[in-house]
Amino acid sequence: MSNQLSATGDDAPIENRAQLIGVFEKGNKPPADWRIGTEHEKFVYRLADHRAPTYEEPGGIRDLLKGMEAYGWEPVYEGGNVIALKGADGAISLEPAGQFELSGGALDTIHQTCAESNRHLVQCREVGERLGLGFLSLGFWPDKARADLPVMPKGRYVIMRAHMPRVGKLGLDMMLRTCTIQTNLDYASEADMVHKFRVSMALQPLATALFANSPFTEGRPNGFKSFRSHIWTDTDPARTGTLPFVFEDGFGFERYADYALDVPMYFVYRDGKYIDAAGLSFRDFLAGRLSVLPGEKPKLGDWKDHLSTAFPEVRLKGYLEMRGADGGRWDRICALPAFWVGLLYDDIALDAAWELVKGWSHADHDRLRTEVPRLGLQAASPNGGTLQDLARTVLDIADKGLARRARLNKMGDSEQGFLNPLREIAESGLTNADRMLALYNGEWGGDVSRIYAAESY
Repeated sequence: MSNQLSATGDDAPIENRAQLIGVFEKGNKPPADWRIGTEHEKFVYRLADHRAPTYEEPGGIRDLLKGMEAYGWEPVYEGGNVIALKGADGAISLEPAGQFELSGGALDTIHQTCAESNRHLVQCREVGERLGLGFLSLGFWPDKARADLPVMPKGRYVIMRAHMPRVGKLGLDMMLRTCTIQTNLDYASEADMVHKFRVSMALQPLATALFANSPFTEGRPNGFKSFRSHIWTDTDPARTGTLPFVFEDGFGFERYADYALDVPMYFVYRDGKYIDAAGLSFRDFLAGRLSVLPGEKPKLGDWKDHLSTAFPEVRLKGYLEMRGADGGRWDRICALPAFWVGLLYDDIALDAAWELVKGWSHADHDRLRTEVPRLGLQAASPNGGTLQDLARTVLDIADKGLARRARLNKMGDSEQGFLNPLREIAESGLTNADRMLALYNGEWGGDVSRIYAAESY
């Protein structure tokens, strides 16, 4: 979830519809300027007792943020509290219950992304050791109830926590108990965006299956491979899902803007404070009829804020966000951008991937979205066989796409090696969720606390 960091031009009043669409048009870039942005979250816990620390306590989340300043990170404040950091490697922010997130910089290669993630995790470990904190690499808290978790002092989260129970049963779990890895990628034009959006939306369940890493709830198996993914199916139907219109004729920037306008609002940010606008209409805001700000019309920054409150499986801003993966260990942070860059940043690979999915129906997309969180790679593929079979084919396409990119590091290695963890999963059919369930039922003897030693960074 985005921090409140204003950009140049955000104070411009919205005077016409073209400005709404212009946010997406400004994302058009020639291939030479395409970049890779990677975001990853992790759970913070006390080494002594696995408790989730509060913001205020000695050695808690606030002190963790302050400790990171020694590495050149600059604090971002809200209401007198440090709630984020900004620096050369992007931004560090807090999810609602203190999940610690790096939103990395816009980088040219996955080698750079992996180095950036490694620097961040080294810093986390060094500060964590001083404070007695550890970092857990899963998609869902394996042993914590909602009541066990703190809440961070961020205004937008107060509004969201009040609104979530009105629109779904699991929205508070999304906020408090989940972690993800995301990749943000560029497009050359509206047509290129449409092509990439369709392929990535269709294959998002495959990414969910490959990265499935959340099989436990409050100390026991929950019946899912990716419970994090399932949570999104009962969070808020007005702002989540697979967006069937993406596959229809006429989809483009304007159609996505219409979708976003119909997503109910959460808030408006004014004078350093969040004004509760939950459930209200951005269309009314454009007409000066927003009840909480009567007579006032939005600024461009309000529209950008609003775009960040839609949560489909793929999200359009001035780039495309891949949102289907659970949080995971270091090699998964590198594997996710490798997967999507291999498919989307090479025209031959992109066309080959589209050939695999272009015949899928809305029913196929809906079935995969429903079944994959529970079945993972064993869900049936619309092409016949299982998603495990599809994964092998798609990974071959991604591998060849990365080979054609030919972005080498100083040792002469290509980006293809970052797919190795996913190749192993596709060949074995065993995700990290499957592996942990086998340990739980075997070596761990039903003791899920063993997960802290096994899955921490």
